[in-house]
Amino acid sequence: MKVVHVIHSLDKLTGGPARSVTHLVKSILDLNYQFKIDIHTNKSKRPIIERFINKNGFIYFHKYGFLFFAKLLSRMEKKYTTDIYHGHGLWQIPVHQMSKYARKTKTPYIITTRGMLESWSLNQSKFKKIVALKSFQRKDLQFAACIHVTSQMEMNSIRKIGLKNPVAIIPNGVNIKDFSSKIPTKDSSVKKILFLSRIHVKKGIENLIDAWGLISAETRKNWLIQIVGNGEEAYIKKLKRIVIDKKIENQIKFMAPVFGKSKIDLFRDANLFVLPTYSENFGIVVAEALASFTPVITTKGTPWNELEKRNCGWRIDIGVMPLKKAFEEALNKSNDQLIEMGVNGRNLINEKYSMNSVANKMILLYKWIKSNKQKPDFIYNL
Repeated sequence: MKVVHVIHSLDKLTGGPARSVTHLVKSILDLNYQFKIDIHTNKSKRPIIERFINKNGFIYFHKYGFLFFAKLLSRMEKKYTTDIYHGHGLWQIPVHQMSKYARKTKTPYIITTRGMLESWSLNQSKFKKIVALKSFQRKDLQFAACIHVTSQMEMNSIRKIGLKNPVAIIPNGVNIKDFSSKIPTKDSSVKKILFLSRIHVKKGIENLIDAWGLISAETRKNWLIQIVGNGEEAYIKKLKRIVIDKKIENQIKFMAPVFGKSKIDLFRDANLFVLPTYSENFGIVVAEALASFTPVITTKGTPWNELEKRNCGWRIDIGVMPLKKAFEEALNKSNDQLIEMGVNGRNLINEKYSMNSVANKMILLYKWIKSNKQKPDFIYNL
């Protein structure tokens, strides 16, 4: 079977989508030799990967142009055939062009929405998105053979705007082989709270800083918060000024983004991971923290209700005071209690979010779309 993926960028600085798409494709190729998969994307300075080792996988990098994917379209017009197209993300020319050509050639296609239909996301640049929905985006979604989401919460957002397509709930996966199975030794002299993600207003970092400033100096002594990631320089400067104004600059440090083993080392060194986001369709960094034996605090803007069910973290209301309360509970736990929570989190990832498990579900989705037989239980009709 041939599948063509289309994504705006594979640059390391774009965050979760670049990682999840490339990891997914690599895992499918490793599991099933009958699949041939191409990825088409724009050129970038630091792509997360430039080529696959597996001979059945190819990545095509296209130069930016007025219509972005003009070269992809010309390739398609030359009878570039595939069994299925799979586009990642909304509001962008590449996936729209893919959808339009797929309809023209009567080729089934999937769109992975990447959380872009969540209420918080729809309210950002709201007028432009209303125009895009009316002019092309709704049509692209309506004619998709299936819409792929990563959680029940994201599927609810799909139904809320009136889309009636089949919806496949398949979470993002973690390449568990990259994360040591050995329980890490956590530093008890200076304990670390890690935020590692894009530094953006959506991520709730201002709530993090405000909540930390409200905790008593006695409770938060011997703790350090590391804020790791990339973002607009002006916004990072604003956050640093807030930290200085609150006189907590000795406990909150900003760091440049890290990748690969260095990133995993930060996850494993942390005693606690925090993602106080306003909206997240999945939150791959939550899964990566749990795979690193690190308990997590995140919000109900994410789908991670398993954190409290499995005693590996806190899923709280969005805002300063709920975060303050969660911090106080976490900071008052013993090292042994936090390690126990970390082990619970690792077990959860092993059971439900390994890359092989996710890739096998995606293979079943592709086969179902191709044959229209034996619908998997993770695909939901209206």
